[in-house]
Amino acid sequence: MAVAQKTHIALYSPGIVGLGHLRRNLLIAQVLAESHLKAINLMVTEAREASAFVNCMPPGVDCMTLPGLSKGVDGICKPRYLDLPLKDVIALRGRTIRAALKEFKPDLLLVDNLPRGAYRELDPALKQLKANGHTRCVLGLRDVLDEPWSVHRDWFRWKFEEAIEEYYDAIWVYGDPAIYNMIDEYRFPPSIASKIRFVGYLDQRKRVGFASRLGADLVENGVVPEGRLMLCLLGGGQDGDRLAEAFSEAKLPEDACGVIVTGPFMSTQTRNRLLERSAANPRLRVLNFIKEPTMLVERAERVIAMGGYNTVCEVLSFEKRSLIVPRVQPRREQIIRAQRLRDLGLIDMLEVDRSNAQALTEWMARDLPPLQIEGRLDLAGLERLPELTDEVLGRTQPKAGAEAVRLGRLPAAALS
Repeated sequence: MAVAQKTHIALYSPGIVGLGHLRRNLLIAQVLAESHLKAINLMVTEAREASAFVNCMPPGVDCMTLPGLSKGVDGICKPRYLDLPLKDVIALRGRTIRAALKEFKPDLLLVDNLPRGAYRELDPALKQLKANGHTRCVLGLRDVLDEPWSVHRDWFRWKFEEAIEEYYDAIWVYGDPAIYNMIDEYRFPPSIASKIRFVGYLDQRKRVGFASRLGADLVENGVVPEGRLMLCLLGGGQDGDRLAEAFSEAKLPEDACGVIVTGPFMSTQTRNRLLERSAANPRLRVLNFIKEPTMLVERAERVIAMGGYNTVCEVLSFEKRSLIVPRVQPRREQIIRAQRLRDLGLIDMLEVDRSNAQALTEWMARDLPPLQIEGRLDLAGLERLPELTDEVLGRTQPKAGAEAVRLGRLPAAALS
């Protein structure tokens, strides 16, 4: 019997704000490793917390961690830990990425969000891969990037269109064009629009299977108490202070407990205040960081959270009633997504300047019907990725008609 060909895939994810890019690429790597591709995946990422996910990685997946960067609400980046000039850290990261990819020789490079990487750090690696002629490059984008004017400004400033035209074979958009069609919203030129595949949202229920292998039963392990659970998620936590404090002061339903996951980047002062309130309230728990918050989302009756892509996918995947309090700085991506989903009745939304204990108390006390997602949102993105990988690597021919719609090559409206 012939041995199945193993596909070498490198996945690059900038960190900078939170852990969303890392967690998204980890889920994709898990799915591709266990697909017919038998992929060997090298994740190139940042944040020390990446090491915490090692046990979540199946055979064939490993990670290389870069020195971290951080971005304030003013949009300015700086090294997260190293006391060095930003340009020196970017140069170090760029050389490290280039050297790693030269040795790994990926069949596919999947780049998350930034076509040239943080501060163009991918440029040396992209030039090297193109010169070698072996690697196909794909840009992975979340459903919403930002306001159109901001996207145009940033793409012009960093010359993203030129990089995509020169280096990238395809763009995978992890979203549903019926919710947000970035081709129309951003008025991409034909050279960019022709490469876009609307993959569908990434069903986060896949994470449960991976996490269960770790014995991550949160009740049995004493992480959360039994009974009704009201959950507050803050992403990385660097800008979640206001929502966390409001949740900690809100009145929980009488038969429910509350859990706040602060994220690893929340300020020490705010985390200490939350811990003091938790110590005085036996029905409130405060967790700094857990490897798989999806397990908490599955357990929760309701979720109050910021509006990052992964968190929104989680509450929709598990059909949870959610109150989303979206970030508006330094980008408006979260509020754009939240408004679209709110208008469809898929989430409730609260603007950040109205997030106080009273508003959260009232929402948790409301009588809300169960959420029904089926037929209203395309959550099949993960199922399509192995076939799309074969397509971009030239192992299969592009599909047409209904099959092209199923694989995200065309929006469903193309058949009407």
